[in-house]
Amino acid sequence: MYEMLLSGDGGSMSERVIHRGKKLTVTIDGKVCEGIYGQTILEIARANDIYIPTMCYLTKVSPITACRMCVVDVEGVDGTVLSCQEKAVDGAVITTNNEELYRHRQNIMKMYDVNHPLQCGVCDKSGECDLQNKTLEFGVSSQEFTAKDLNRKKKSWGILGYDPSLCIMCEKCVHTCNEVIGSAALYIKPGGYKSTIDMKFSRCEQCGDCISVCPVGALVSNEFKYTANAWEAKKIPASCAHCSSGCALYYNVKHSGSSDPFGKKITRVTNDFEFSALCGAGRFGFGFENKSQGKDKEAFDKTIEAIKRADSIRFNSYITNEEAKLLQTLKETTGIKLINEDAKAYQEFLEVYSSITGKSLYSGTNKTIASSDAIVMIGTRISRDNPGVKYSTNIATKKQRANFVYMHPIDDIALQNKYTQFIKYEAGSEEGVVALLASYLINDMPQDIKEYFDDLDIGYLSGETSVGEEEYEQLLKQLIRRKQKTLVIGSDLYAHPNAKNIAKFVALIDKYTDFDVVLIPSETNTLGVSLICDLDEEAGSYVVGYNSDGDYIISDNGTGDFQVPALNQQEGTFTSIDKKVINTNVALEFDGYCLNDLVNCFIEEKVDYTINYTSKLPVEKGFKAIEFDDLQNGYDKYGNDLRGYKLDVVDVETVSVELDEVSDINTYNGTVVYRCEPLHQFNHNTSKSLLLQTNKSLRGSLSFATAAKIKDGDTVDIIYNGDSVRKTFKIDPAIKGTIALYPTFDDNMSGSTVPYGYRFKQVQIKKVEA
Repeated sequence: MYEMLLSGDGGSMSERVIHRGKKLTVTIDGKVCEGIYGQTILEIARANDIYIPTMCYLTKVSPITACRMCVVDVEGVDGTVLSCQEKAVDGAVITTNNEELYRHRQNIMKMYDVNHPLQCGVCDKSGECDLQNKTLEFGVSSQEFTAKDLNRKKKSWGILGYDPSLCIMCEKCVHTCNEVIGSAALYIKPGGYKSTIDMKFSRCEQCGDCISVCPVGALVSNEFKYTANAWEAKKIPASCAHCSSGCALYYNVKHSGSSDPFGKKITRVTNDFEFSALCGAGRFGFGFENKSQGKDKEAFDKTIEAIKRADSIRFNSYITNEEAKLLQTLKETTGIKLINEDAKAYQEFLEVYSSITGKSLYSGTNKTIASSDAIVMIGTRISRDNPGVKYSTNIATKKQRANFVYMHPIDDIALQNKYTQFIKYEAGSEEGVVALLASYLINDMPQDIKEYFDDLDIGYLSGETSVGEEEYEQLLKQLIRRKQKTLVIGSDLYAHPNAKNIAKFVALIDKYTDFDVVLIPSETNTLGVSLICDLDEEAGSYVVGYNSDGDYIISDNGTGDFQVPALNQQEGTFTSIDKKVINTNVALEFDGYCLNDLVNCFIEEKVDYTINYTSKLPVEKGFKAIEFDDLQNGYDKYGNDLRGYKLDVVDVETVSVELDEVSDINTYNGTVVYRCEPLHQFNHNTSKSLLLQTNKSLRGSLSFATAAKIKDGDTVDIIYNGDSVRKTFKIDPAIKGTIALYPTFDDNMSGSTVPYGYRFKQVQIKKVEA
């Protein structure tokens, strides 16, 4: 077995890519290059900085082989070979460029250019167009080929626009839609020279990844079209602020009219599409900056007085690590309570988990999921909660042919072509489900733990959870001969009334099986906040809300009593699901006060900038004393994300495992709602985007409507613990069962009738009579 370190420095500032296998050596253009059996000629060439031109190749998907640009000569082989799919052979002598190969590629470009409209002056892709670049690279200054011009009608698919007259049929969009996003909405409509790309619109997630990979201007954003040329906008490297995957992106910022703050606006979001993908929220949910400008000294003074009066600060986890450190500093200075229900639940779950595994962090990452050949997922509606994890899962099912077991009270139509087994359990029964899962998965364990599982009343738990023993047996069969297994845990489990016992079961699976475990942080920086802040259980009598509900509200969206910058107006870091501290940068300036200005009024040693706290994050929790300006951006040529650094995994003192008896399972009867956002909606930031779907309705099945005695289009009051909120009810044929989906992204700063805590709630539904 040979390990080849292709890049990185031991995991400190970038990730390592290690190919395992038998070593081989090839000679490319006279250069001796090392590789591993199984790598293609193109992969080895790129790893050794040898250029082979391509038009259809995309690193993140399987070889497409549509363009024939990557052909090379191999000594002893008749004809040319496709370097993108041809596996390298030890001792091969390869030529990537000569006069014949140049003419071949030049002719390909002439064919691509046949009847391609010369509208570069107004094309959105001009300046970053592969067709444009390679036409120049291969000296195509005349056209010997002709073809009958066809009338190709433009199409509009929601936010996406398609011009078939510009399409070169490279198929990148089809492959990324199928292999990465997993919706399989795009397909090739065959017809020889008349072939086009077409769409099954009902499957489309409107993520826009097809736009990013299109090498020409065939696929575009209808909203961005004709608004800016590529060279007019400055690309600001940043991290997505909407979920814990924290995907890398670039805010494209252009000077505009004077009505915009400082004459700038974000025109679009782009990404390093060769290696990464963005969901619709990341790509189109960029317009959430706080447009309030100016330093209101009177409001600042009132805010200082409000903090002095308050005994608690309530905040959410859509903040940077530096803001979390500022709040912790304020607590250490004044004794004020810090309230964050989301992060508190996650913090306690992780602490119990760590006390058994002996490690401060869970073992898996998104890359672990993508490379798995078996995935068990429980406690999350992943297509809505974290699209990045959904993409990783889809990659695993496509590339690794992974067996995927999805466990949840509600089936998810977005996963139906991905999972190999769906296990439906009763809402509220997660403790029993995970206890049984652990008992089936763990073979070698200490005697006292074995006796605990032997004493489980399997018949009772199976009956009350509605998961039959045969379903667990089927799950076990799917794991036979599987080598890379990952257990994915979602936020339904963190706030369960018996979350601590569930955390023990999950930790035992991690410790005594060959499963890696991923504990999905439920908000952008839930993991960072849980590591940085000493959080309290209950708020006091006077609460300052920091982007949250309170008696006095500090807000980043133009509402509330005092204004601070939004996340696209800040420098700082997040802690992602991959246990990396990733950096983000200012896209638009904010001419006002920030949290650092407030905290400076309570500490002796004033701090000039918020990012001065980047190097002060707690090293005992795995952070590093690295200055913000020393953090990198972008990807290297191997697809390694260079942003930030990996958290150190800290050894944690273990305790003897004391498992509690599984509590009696209380089933949910009547009308039950599940706090779940619509596609690409996460919070008040995404709700501000005019480009994202904004379905604010209570959505449920026909059977839910029958149980609640309501019908599609009715206005209803949803009553929980004496509080009421009014919404329109919509029947959604994609939802099965008698549980409705309740969105909270539009609740702004006013809190929610269905608050933080366990996501399933038994509520009363009352139809509002006209």
